[in-house]
Amino acid sequence: MSAAAWIAVGVVGGAAAAARFLIDAAVTARTDHPFPLGILAINIAGALALGLVAGAALEGQALVIVAGGGIGSFTTFSTWILDSHRLADAGHIHLVWLNLGLSLVAGFAAVAVGHWLGGAV
Repeated sequence: MSAAAWIAVGVVGGAAAAARFLIDAAVTARTDHPFPLGILAINIAGALALGLVAGAALEGQALVIVAGGGIGSFTTFSTWILDSHRLADAGHIHLVWLNLGLSLVAGFAAVAVGHWLGGAV
């Protein structure tokens, strides 16, 4: 991979991580419910985007920049799990299972839809 591609991964990844933080903060500010809707929305959008990339058969350095740098930095497994842990600590066990189950099912569906759409383009 070229030096320019590595730089692009860093720049795109940094921008995507910042976008994740801003979107999550904006969604969280609009709700007073403990469910982590912002991270759910981010991860589902990222799953859809990754499905599109896979369906479009992006490859090489472009795939690394877009999927690894951009989408990988935008979505977040660790925050999803931390949010689930925080829900459990707060005694919201039903929301823990909702967060885990909904994220998995909706994420899988989003990847499938994105892959289908990406292949149709």
